[in-house]
Amino acid sequence: MQDHARLNVAELTLLAAIWGASFLFLRLGAPAFGPLALAFVRVAGAGLFLLPLLAWQGGRAGLQELRRDWRPLMLVALLNSALPFAFFSYAALSITAGLSSILNATTPIWGALVASIWLGQRLDTGRRLGLLVGFAGVVFLAWEQASFKPGGSGWAILACLGATCCYGLAASATKKYLGQTRPLAVATGSQAFAALLLAVPAAAQWPAQMPGQTAWLSAIALALLCSGLAYILYFRLMQRAGPSYALSVTFLIPVFAVLWGAVFLGESFTLHMAAGCAIVLLGTALAIGVLKLPQQRST
Repeated sequence: MQDHARLNVAELTLLAAIWGASFLFLRLGAPAFGPLALAFVRVAGAGLFLLPLLAWQGGRAGLQELRRDWRPLMLVALLNSALPFAFFSYAALSITAGLSSILNATTPIWGALVASIWLGQRLDTGRRLGLLVGFAGVVFLAWEQASFKPGGSGWAILACLGATCCYGLAASATKKYLGQTRPLAVATGSQAFAALLLAVPAAAQWPAQMPGQTAWLSAIALALLCSGLAYILYFRLMQRAGPSYALSVTFLIPVFAVLWGAVFLGESFTLHMAAGCAIVLLGTALAIGVLKLPQQRST
């Protein structure tokens, strides 16, 4: 039992380190590729990585799941990969990896809000408070930076929040329409169909000058490491330790994103960002039930 617990902690930490690094790779790749082209290379590479695994694990039945469920998989591909990857790539052009990762930590908040509206999941007082606290943290973070003038970061912040809202919608769509589909098939379909969705827009926006080696290595790392391998780790954790445990990776990702950004890009982590991060993570913990308000005893 202890061996399983240690393995879970190790894989959770590795997953957080990988997804934290995705914001570094976005900063390195987005200026050369542009948002749409980088998002396409990411999902296309991940799809090519995951398709053989699905065929090997599930055989013909695994590939048949992609054909059978192509409509909901296309929806999840749009919401869970195509749009958010393009949004985060756009944001990487003007805001730091650390700030993007902190805004990404609002994903469970959007997930709880969408599930309450779409799936009718009840939010208790603590979870409702978590939604308010989390969004207050976003406002606190963006207050001094959300300028929509040329050179401002307002649109980048909105892009990050649009991406996390898409993730929240995708979680409910997956639960509603793909509950009987194997996790690896969902992961594979979300990447492969996202590549189809992004192919034409990416071709129209393909950079006139071929991206350099650093940009290509970053794009490949996003595809194979941050999408392909990360999805496998994430779904393994979800199956072995449960969804709540897997979602706790949200709290570790900003730590690694800030670390990688400071070490490799020289990005600073200000006191203002630290305070905003703490507020967002507190709200997230309340919204997903990791922290609970004390129960009042009846007399």
